[in-house]
Amino acid sequence: MKQTFYERIGESVYWEVLPNGLQVCVVPKPEHAKKYAFFATRYGGMDTRFCLDGKWLDTPAGIAHYLEHKMFDTKEGNALQELAKNGAEPNAFTSNAMTGYYFDSTEHFEENLEILLSFVSIPYFTEESVAKEQGIIGQEIRMIEDNPDWQLYTRMMQALYQKSTARTSIAGTVESISHITAETLYDCHKAFYTPSNMILTVVGNVDPVHVADLARRILPREGGPAIPRDYGQEPAQVAAKETRMAMEVSAPQFLTAYKCAPAADGEDYLRTAVLGDMACDILLGDSSPLYQRLYEEGVINTSFGGAFEMMPGVAYLYAGGDSKDARRAAAEIQREAERLAAEGIDEDYYQRVRRASFGSNLRGLNSFENIAVTLTEGYFHGYDPFRFPQVFDSITKEDVAAFLRRNLTAERAVLSEIVPREN
Repeated sequence: MKQTFYERIGESVYWEVLPNGLQVCVVPKPEHAKKYAFFATRYGGMDTRFCLDGKWLDTPAGIAHYLEHKMFDTKEGNALQELAKNGAEPNAFTSNAMTGYYFDSTEHFEENLEILLSFVSIPYFTEESVAKEQGIIGQEIRMIEDNPDWQLYTRMMQALYQKSTARTSIAGTVESISHITAETLYDCHKAFYTPSNMILTVVGNVDPVHVADLARRILPREGGPAIPRDYGQEPAQVAAKETRMAMEVSAPQFLTAYKCAPAADGEDYLRTAVLGDMACDILLGDSSPLYQRLYEEGVINTSFGGAFEMMPGVAYLYAGGDSKDARRAAAEIQREAERLAAEGIDEDYYQRVRRASFGSNLRGLNSFENIAVTLTEGYFHGYDPFRFPQVFDSITKEDVAAFLRRNLTAERAVLSEIVPREN
């Protein structure tokens, strides 16, 4: 296996690509008793249209999440229960761009890893079990659709994007999941749950070579072809400037968002992610002039916050919280972004934010889960996330100002509001 030592963060990572195309990544932690395994596929909620065996397939919204639920079914029973019997704490999640299955344990690690690799790579569906799951997931969807935070965010995404599948909920709708069949699930598993589209990341007191040997023994000998995907040709313009919905809430809530330029995979992806996070902290952080002023004037409260997000082919910066004057809050955010872009960023303030952001990245290395997910995302997008110190070195306050100038313009902005329903 290839070993890389990152001197500036004090971490070693072992890498090996197996003959079937699976990337194995191990971060040894000999001083810890806990071991964490993360087995992920580059397949998420946005991957609804793809080409399999020369034929383009349009699959129902929510199918990646649905498949995640069904993967725990085995001919013998349920993999979750098997892992729990061995003292493991297993779970899974689906995001827009990946699905991950994981567990942590202190005992029976090798046996648990065999179970994880086996059930994820060997699908078992029946029409009866698929139909039963529709009722369970349908109930989940109805519950989240009653959640104001979910409506606020989902409607914001639908205002930002016209064509991209980023505007579609990862869970889908009750109507969309009603079209999911066992055959469709098998098609999606065949396309994306192939070793060459996956990565196994293990963090803990383990032997890297032993982990790779176990994966080589358990998983299929061959990987599959690369699968073309279609995320939709997204125009530069937003879909709608505003969206407003009345719900049973005690206080008005808002999100304002900006449709940012996406980054290509590779080193530029990591640099854009760091740059966007820093721009967000400088503009919106609780030590920013904007936050202090709007908080003192009662326009926002401690619920206010923001983030920069990237997905396949899209990127956006958003901010919001509770506010009785959402339009003013959104206008003030726009005005402050324009001021920083035009006047520049105070050097002392920039250095404080930079140190805090760098420290946050360092603290993330204390979490086994964060290490595994970060390395997985880096692999799927073609960059090395442990090179973040060098990326921070390359970013200047002028770069942040240019990011704000380029992306946070009035034409790129949308406003999503949830207001109390009138009796």
